[in-house]
Amino acid sequence: MSASPIFICYEPFMTDVTIVNVTLPTLGREFDVAPSALSAIAVGYLASLAVVIPASGWVGDRFGGRRTLLVAIALFTIASMLCGFATSFGELVAFRVLQGVGGGLLTPTGMAMLFRAFPPNERVRASGILIIPTAFAPALGPVLGGLLVTDLSWRWVFFVNLPIGVFALLFGLAFLPRDGEASADRFDLPGFLLSAAGFGLVIVGVSEGPERGWGSPLILAALVVGAGLLAALVVQQLRASAPLLHLRLFADRLFRSTNVVMFLATSAFLGTLYIVALFYQDGLGLSALNSGLSTFPEAIGVMIGSQVASRVLYPAFGPRRIMVGGLLGVGTMAAVMALVGADTNLWWMRLAMFGLGYTMSHVFVPTQAAAFARISPAETGRASTLFNAQRQLGGAVGVAVLSTALAAVGTTRVVDGRTAPDLTSYHVALLVAAGLALVGAVAALTIHDVDAERTRVRRVRTRPAREVGAGQTA
Repeated sequence: MSASPIFICYEPFMTDVTIVNVTLPTLGREFDVAPSALSAIAVGYLASLAVVIPASGWVGDRFGGRRTLLVAIALFTIASMLCGFATSFGELVAFRVLQGVGGGLLTPTGMAMLFRAFPPNERVRASGILIIPTAFAPALGPVLGGLLVTDLSWRWVFFVNLPIGVFALLFGLAFLPRDGEASADRFDLPGFLLSAAGFGLVIVGVSEGPERGWGSPLILAALVVGAGLLAALVVQQLRASAPLLHLRLFADRLFRSTNVVMFLATSAFLGTLYIVALFYQDGLGLSALNSGLSTFPEAIGVMIGSQVASRVLYPAFGPRRIMVGGLLGVGTMAAVMALVGADTNLWWMRLAMFGLGYTMSHVFVPTQAAAFARISPAETGRASTLFNAQRQLGGAVGVAVLSTALAAVGTTRVVDGRTAPDLTSYHVALLVAAGLALVGAVAALTIHDVDAERTRVRRVRTRPAREVGAGQTA
């Protein structure tokens, strides 16, 4: 099965994770919302993904990957239109949650279809494809968002999805391979309710904690009840005959370790991109367009780094050392950004963004290639569900944790009777991101390269026919 039609339908919507980030300061002024509260726009979307993704594996198995992917694209496109017409902050957050429903079905279904199209020894090539939407798009989004906000309106950040969505839908109808015979167990309704309520409450708690205060009774109740429901979910899933989440896949040490690494890496990466968007505009006073252009070097780093990681380093060294080095690099780049002040040449920041993209590609490529190394084709859909659920939750947690650091220090200070940006808050948040990356590097040490041996393809130099023949004669 050709991967190109799946990729074309899968890729365009990945920019939505960060295209909105560059509009956050504008949205804050438009709806009179504090900077720390703006995380609800990003976290609401990510939380919705985390709630819907657990059911995506069953939906894909029950109705087929093609149908699920097309419905997800249609839903995402309609929700984008509604976001563009939002008249209040509450409406915008609600429609972002609806977008997340479409994205929550699209992401794991697309990934599962791609990995089924590749045998294990070509998974690193599939990861080289997936690195484009998962790491390149987050840097492309701010540039596109900056252009739209500067020259048109923040509403076009959402309206731009309409022609893309229509094209992807028509392209998918014409070229996506037809589904085979659908097969799925009975839908695990108790598991879905526990996962939706548990993940939802936890995300609400971590997203609203910076604004309301972590000691707020509402926040404490959301976190405690949410954690309790997730604990009950684990027990229920392990006992269920047809669980929604196949948690027993975590018994495989490679799948377990790569999921932990991806959780921490995504927390650091998406959290950093969220903080950088605010740092550029609210901290350094850049326009939305200049902010996007100053973020774009990360995309160049991704494109170069992904080729080096997939073609050169992974076949030679395996996943562990590449991932450790990549996460150490991500932590270093975040720490370098924490040194940037109001008088620092902006090219230092752009260089650090390039380094962030280059090193992050050395995490995404080997992690995605190795994660499914020992997963059978029949289990790929459910494994993709787990992988994407924790990755999206990691992004939400990263944004929430860094927002908390931002709010704890305070984004403004009074100088000579005037309110001025307090860059220290952004520096502290970036150092927290660096810490998350370093913890991820430690987690990557638990990976055993031998477990991912099937995904490594070494180029073996063959001897010319005449030389072989001569040797045999001798």
